[in-house]
Amino acid sequence: MKNKFSTQWKSSKQPRKQRKYLANAPLHTKHKFLSAQLSKELRKKHGKKSIPIRKNDEVLVMRGSFKKKKAKVITIDLKRTRIALENIQRTKKDGTKVSVWFHPSSLQIQTLNLEDKKRISALNKSKEKKNVPNKS
Repeated sequence: MKNKFSTQWKSSKQPRKQRKYLANAPLHTKHKFLSAQLSKELRKKHGKKSIPIRKNDEVLVMRGSFKKKKAKVITIDLKRTRIALENIQRTKKDGTKVSVWFHPSSLQIQTLNLEDKKRISALNKSKEKKNVPNKS
């Protein structure tokens, strides 16, 4: 496999190539890897199954010891594909609190942060695309 990242690369059965694709992806592509499922209400409203997570979105933890907890996204780590949530922390031996990092696949978006006009327009475009009837 080539050293440079290729946007034309589709898939491979080999796990090493899949890992290399994820590791070498540029940051603007890695943002798409941070997608999480939408709740049933948001699915109906926006006509999409998943969307990339952004800061200030409210999410529900679906897996792990913090299962069924709702929290707001405070930080996103694009390089490690991890998300930190507000008030979900672990206490270390010395008593300091550390935020717990989650993979986006174990989260479900409950409310969207719609302050960004670009995000709103992207959601509306996808909704219009699905509502257009076939011309046949």
